[in-house]
Amino acid sequence: MQKYLKLMRVHHYMKNGLIFTPLIFSGNLFDIDLLFKSFLGFLAFSLVASAIYIINDIQDIELDRLHPTKCKRPLAANLISLTNAKVLTITLVIIAMVINVYAADNGFISWASLISYLMLNLAYSNGLKNYPIIDVAILVSGFVLRVLYGAGITGIEISNWLYLTVIAMSFYLGLGKRRNELIKQKNVSRKVLKYYNQGFLDKNMYMSLALTITFYSLWTVDPVTIARLSNDYLVWTVPLVILICMKYSLNIEGDSDGDPVEVIIKDKVLMGMVALFVLITLGIIYIG
Repeated sequence: MQKYLKLMRVHHYMKNGLIFTPLIFSGNLFDIDLLFKSFLGFLAFSLVASAIYIINDIQDIELDRLHPTKCKRPLAANLISLTNAKVLTITLVIIAMVINVYAADNGFISWASLISYLMLNLAYSNGLKNYPIIDVAILVSGFVLRVLYGAGITGIEISNWLYLTVIAMSFYLGLGKRRNELIKQKNVSRKVLKYYNQGFLDKNMYMSLALTITFYSLWTVDPVTIARLSNDYLVWTVPLVILICMKYSLNIEGDSDGDPVEVIIKDKVLMGMVALFVLITLGIIYIG
């Protein structure tokens, strides 16, 4: 069972926490109906994401066998057969769509977001991952579609500043991942790496980081945000966001493969800072 959970990349489900973003920042976290819908949406999106991870592993199985760490993945290590992996992929997608019927009802945005995520990532797996910029743009779209999906299933409108924050942050994470793949993997596992160089990735990565902090700051002082929360305390979380970004960047500049989930879960200090940010933000929204 554990090998199948590893194949599904269950630990990457934390990315799907973005689905709860509209619910949390709208002040509706304790609305049981919306919370239940968001939870169902989280399950549906997670299963689709797992299906995509398996498809990627099937496509990259030979390259993964040449990689120092990816060679330990269930398919590359021959722990799971290709037939079983394909059956599991189809099963996950079917279950996800059934769950989404209950999560999204007939909502166009939610269905469009989920299907778009599936189609874009299938295109990514079948060739678009080899085109520079496009590969990162598809990675970014995955984060944005999670937020759109969360907004769609709850019917909650979120700030454009928040969308821009997610977009800029996603570019930072995606470019950072490519940067460290370039440094550590020496073009072995990704064909697209031959089109990139560290200077380009560094400049654009930190441009995206600066925009992330700028957009987030503008969201905290937006009159609409202040009116919705009935206070202006959220601006005081900006310094903590800057510190979190600095700590993440320090990890990226160190001995990391650049995968956002791995960077976070392997650093207890960073996890503590993120947890503190979440607690403070929840306090400001729901208590302040």
